[in-house]
Amino acid sequence: MINPLQSLARRSLFLLDPETAHGLSIKALQSGLMPACAAPADLRLAQTVAGLEFANPLGMAAGYDKNAEVPEALLRIGFGFTEIGTVTPRPQAGNDRPRIFRLVEDNAVINRLGFNNAGHAAALARLQSVSRSAMIGVNIGANKDSADRIADYVAGIRTFSAVARYFTANISSPNTPGLRDLQGRESLSALLSAVLSARDAEAARTGKRVPVFLKIAPDLTEEGMDDIAAEAVSHGLDGLIVSNTTLSREGLRDQRQAQESGGLSGKPLFERSTIVLARMRRRVGPGMPIIGVGGVDSAETAAEKIRAGADLVQLYSCMVYEGPSLPGRIVRGLSSLCNREKLSSIRDIRDTRTDYWADRNV
Repeated sequence: MINPLQSLARRSLFLLDPETAHGLSIKALQSGLMPACAAPADLRLAQTVAGLEFANPLGMAAGYDKNAEVPEALLRIGFGFTEIGTVTPRPQAGNDRPRIFRLVEDNAVINRLGFNNAGHAAALARLQSVSRSAMIGVNIGANKDSADRIADYVAGIRTFSAVARYFTANISSPNTPGLRDLQGRESLSALLSAVLSARDAEAARTGKRVPVFLKIAPDLTEEGMDDIAAEAVSHGLDGLIVSNTTLSREGLRDQRQAQESGGLSGKPLFERSTIVLARMRRRVGPGMPIIGVGGVDSAETAAEKIRAGADLVQLYSCMVYEGPSLPGRIVRGLSSLCNREKLSSIRDIRDTRTDYWADRNV
């Protein structure tokens, strides 16, 4: 639960346009005035995933720090890792404002930002000054007007290989027309072949192999999930991120804001995204890493993602409502869960409820 001071700060921020409030939160992190609130290190929460060592399983999802302005500051408030972007080769303004909408009754957000970012060069310049030991992933995408979207993803691999701890190929945003078409089997095969070949070429050149994850949508059909799982396994992909925002508006209280176009995130996404996560775990088997995203707002929801089949979890939108102390609270809560359940590792609960979630109706 947020404290009275944070509650006052939230009410003040909620008087502002959401995008303005987001910019102020970035400035607060840049200023160094936001107190560190990381939980004490707990070896039971440490994870090795895709060959990388994570201090804890909780990450900040892409979308918050689009331009790599505050990655280390985010790690100081409790996250075990953070993901910058989505970044595109060339800067782009994104869609017209307003383009972010709070659904306060639902603890949800709708956005139609459209990959607004300052481009590869700006993000690279910032990341070059960041500690190489910091666990920072780079989420790469394609420009809206790109003549060759696969080439844009390849450019991201080549640009950031020296500074990224891992890559995420984001093909699941609903706010770039046609982007989700890359989830189709033939297109996905071509994308993965090109991206992983570029990664391997960079690894041969530098001696550093950077894992590549694929971020998918929660609105996939069963056939779509079959195709993605088959291509991910056959190409030797390092992992999946499940999931991006949804186009569904089912069960929302705020029917006025629900009419806005864009992707829905936050608390209402938890069930849908967790079902897709469990179904993808069934399809890819126990070995492929999965990062679970969508509706994580507590230690229990983070733990439930792990029970459904996630190795790591990420959040973003729920912090809009719960404040910057949320990551620290979640990490401390996971430590308490390990105490209660006498776990030697948080990984011990992985897959314990995969069948429960996979068998639920979306």
